Amino acid sequence: MTTSRRTGQTQRQTAPRWITLAMRPLLLGLVALSLLAGITGGLLRVGVALPALPEAVWPGQAALSHAALMICGFLGTVIGIERAVAVKLRAAFLAPLASGAGGAFLLLGQTGPGAWLGVGAAAIFTAVNIVIVRRQRVAHTWLLLVAAAAWLAGNLLFATGQGSVATLPWWFAFLVMTIAAERLEMTRLMRRRPAAEWSLKAVLAALLAGAAWSALAPVAGGLLYGAALTLLALWLGMFDIARHTVHAHGLSRYMAVCLLGGYAWLAVAGLAWAATALGLPLRDAALHALGLGFIVSMMMGHAPVILPAIARIRLQFGNFFYVPLAVLHLSLLIRLVAGMAGNPLRSTGALFNAVAMALFAATIAGAAVAWRIQHGRPDVLPTRKTFP
Repeated sequence: MTTSRRTGQTQRQTAPRWITLAMRPLLLGLVALSLLAGITGGLLRVGVALPALPEAVWPGQAALSHAALMICGFLGTVIGIERAVAVKLRAAFLAPLASGAGGAFLLLGQTGPGAWLGVGAAAIFTAVNIVIVRRQRVAHTWLLLVAAAAWLAGNLLFATGQGSVATLPWWFAFLVMTIAAERLEMTRLMRRRPAAEWSLKAVLAALLAGAAWSALAPVAGGLLYGAALTLLALWLGMFDIARHTVHAHGLSRYMAVCLLGGYAWLAVAGLAWAATALGLPLRDAALHALGLGFIVSMMMGHAPVILPAIARIRLQFGNFFYVPLAVLHLSLLIRLVAGMAGNPLRSTGALFNAVAMALFAATIAGAAVAWRIQHGRPDVLPTRKTFP
């Protein structure tokens, strides 16, 4: 660790500002590319008619790689950026750079290079989390490390062509455990009985066992995985601070509504996942109650806190934040209920899922503009958290 001649600060401390100035446009472009392509691919998969693009091959590739684009190219890159900002190491930014580039390769039809870039991204990301654990040995950092290892396992299975039955449980375990670690950190000062901590460990161990077992015995593994998701939803509903802060006001209440709604969809996803393993036609409900109902709800809830840290902007919170959240939940309900009945409204619900995400992006942009109008140019913001 060296010292800057001009400022007297260490490279580790100045690295995030360097990476922000030099690579932020590239990283943000890769995130946007994977998100937009992933949404396009998802709409095509449910039969939504989109404007024809002459001689364009990427929409077909987006449909084929929908899950990889959304989980690895978009969410993996965003989480990688957040972790790199927190750990303050230049090398840590190689993980989101690789995962974002992997998404671009998938769109170009280069599945092999794209998949192995994802493996590289997850390997670097896992190493970053090892550094974090060495700096701060607490429950939530260990859980972040396990989540990173789950992403690596899923990416290795994807790169070696093992199929979605084997891959998706690991990918979702990465996201679910990352969120669980975030909530564990947020509520670490709450008093809990010792049994609560042990029960959480048991549920997460069952989740990992179900992911591993799914490749060998899809029925038994799917049943265990679904049960673990449902039990985790119950644990979060019982022990997360959101059940108290939902009675607060402003941003705290909004976050709690996002979280509690997400936990309800997590329980639905667990039940649908187990039912799918038994042969019932609920795969779309299992995947999207988890991916949209739970994970995107968590994203909407945490974004007003995380974005100011990683994007260095301030947001003016208001009740308009509830609009995209309401559209997301209502459209997902329409999609899943119509899907179970074989109704064409399933594609309409999916279309409004995309509208909800677009509304949320517009809400964030509007909140940033509103802050600037009301308060002038925002001050430079510190990172949300660091690992000393």
